[in-house]
Amino acid sequence: MTVSVVPKPAAGRSSGRYSVFAIAREAMRLHTGWGRAWANPEPKSRYQVVVVGAGGHGLATAYYLGKNFGITDVAVLEKGWLGGGNTGRNTTIIRSNYLQDPSAAIYDKALKLYENLSQDLNFNVMFSPRGLMMLAQTEHEIRGYKRTAHANNLQGVTTRWIEAAEVKKLAPIINIEGPRYPVLGALYQERGGTARHDAVAWGYARACSDMGMHIIQNCEVTGVDTEGGRVRSVNTNRGTIACDKLALVVAGHSSVLAEMAGFRLPIESIALQALVSEPIKPCLDVVIMANTVHGYLSQSDKGEMVIGGGTDGFNNYTQRGSWQHVEETVRALIETFPMLSRLKMLRQWGGIVDMTGDRSPILSATPVDNIFVNCGWGTGGFKAIPGSGWAMAELVANGRPGPLAAPFGLNRFAEGRFIDESVAAGVAH
Repeated sequence: MTVSVVPKPAAGRSSGRYSVFAIAREAMRLHTGWGRAWANPEPKSRYQVVVVGAGGHGLATAYYLGKNFGITDVAVLEKGWLGGGNTGRNTTIIRSNYLQDPSAAIYDKALKLYENLSQDLNFNVMFSPRGLMMLAQTEHEIRGYKRTAHANNLQGVTTRWIEAAEVKKLAPIINIEGPRYPVLGALYQERGGTARHDAVAWGYARACSDMGMHIIQNCEVTGVDTEGGRVRSVNTNRGTIACDKLALVVAGHSSVLAEMAGFRLPIESIALQALVSEPIKPCLDVVIMANTVHGYLSQSDKGEMVIGGGTDGFNNYTQRGSWQHVEETVRALIETFPMLSRLKMLRQWGGIVDMTGDRSPILSATPVDNIFVNCGWGTGGFKAIPGSGWAMAELVANGRPGPLAAPFGLNRFAEGRFIDESVAAGVAH
């Protein structure tokens, strides 16, 4: 996982850039010069900023702290392995066609950053803008998606309504005449698509390491020390680490870390499950979301059909799948995609998602001075990674939110200022 096309690093850090010249040079010396993509340092006793969580959001936060604000005295702590949480357990969908203005702004910022992320990180994140369709299979969905298309146009997010015939042209495997749920049209975003989830984490990690930041894996936070209402340090299984500022970016475990710091968060943790089929020949080159039957579908570069559905009906911290949920999701999809019934399942898994009441994220200062939290992305976290990191870095660096993060503060729940995407999205993916 950590071997990369980079010349051997100096002082434990990677150096140089991926390029055709580096590949040619290493070919001449039998590929003996490749170094680690990121360093594996021992933690220092103190950092300017500690970011807890080495998933996509945490690593993006660290990267934009360095790139945008010159803050590189940063440690990113991960209790397991880098990208081993939700970042490595999602279905890689990227879109920005949200109804509410604050949501559209931060997700479209993320999409714009995704479009040039491989060049920015000098690491191929395999961004594939293949287009995304959200199927309308009821008259209610037609009205809802046309409303979203009008809102997106006002927001500067390019989407359009397409009729059933164009849906069939874009996805020939679809059955548009289902007896219960016929396809009546779709909300289509041509810029939407997918990226390689692992590569996003690895690219950010390599860039952070190159800036001198410390990515410390197998380092579990066991406590947060405060003094006079201000963060002082974090306790870990590798010792106490002092910090000036602390960013909690741990998705489904955010409430656990918040409790260590002495405050509560309005989130609940639930498993979200997904599965992939055996590899088959290319047959689907768009991403499809079918909210009425509560499923979504795309085909990976390896040929697997990537299938996901909704969350479990109860709070839990499991990262396993369940046969009941697989059956429920696949049964709902095979009417619209009959060919799925003939495929074998290759593997299934679960991720721990953090859900707020309005299904929108939290990027906010907290009751403890200089502790900041980024959570509540629910089932839509992967698509937001670059925009989330950009906004969170601005919040941590300045101590106050910028325009992207400002609407997502904790105070909105006390003020009744909800950003309700639960109804707008049909499902919150």
